[in-house]
Amino acid sequence: MRIFSNLYDTVLRWAAHRHATRYLAGLSFAESSFFPIPPDVMLAPMALAVPQRAWFYAGLTTAASVLGGVAGYGIGLLVFDTLTPFLQTTDYWQDYLQVKQWFADWGFWVILLAGFSPIPYKVFTITAGAVAVAFLPFVLASLIGRGARFFLVAGIIVVGGKQMENLLRRYIDVIGWLTVLLFIVILFVVRD
Repeated sequence: MRIFSNLYDTVLRWAAHRHATRYLAGLSFAESSFFPIPPDVMLAPMALAVPQRAWFYAGLTTAASVLGGVAGYGIGLLVFDTLTPFLQTTDYWQDYLQVKQWFADWGFWVILLAGFSPIPYKVFTITAGAVAVAFLPFVLASLIGRGARFFLVAGIIVVGGKQMENLLRRYIDVIGWLTVLLFIVILFVVRD
């Protein structure tokens, strides 16, 4: 199935749009608090399309993602009690309890790792607010974790150049399906 090739081509068209930076910022913000698609899918093709702006795009993605994380924190802090009865009836309740325990055990490091990893960051931002993690360490860990991730993506694209573009084009479907598989494995590991 070549689903990811078609998505990749679509995102490349978005990356060339005159409002692409706004879309990237909006996607980055939304992904950290409620939206399921990670900003890497726009960041990488935009960095490929205009490599001299890759660092700007990585910085924009980081800043918008951290602001979205702050919004997620606010959702957890202000709305979580209202959502608790609903969440207790879903599979997300066990995820919440697991992440809550991780915060109790590792605090700052959980946010830093979550910001860098492919695990849905919004689960951590909302939980951080729900359990009232110290705000400034939360923001700092988010900035470091998200920044490391997005600057790494931009750096790989800048260093790889046209060769990286050819590799991405060739293996995008394999990478996409491996990412889906990794996400499923992470879900099973987290739930057990």
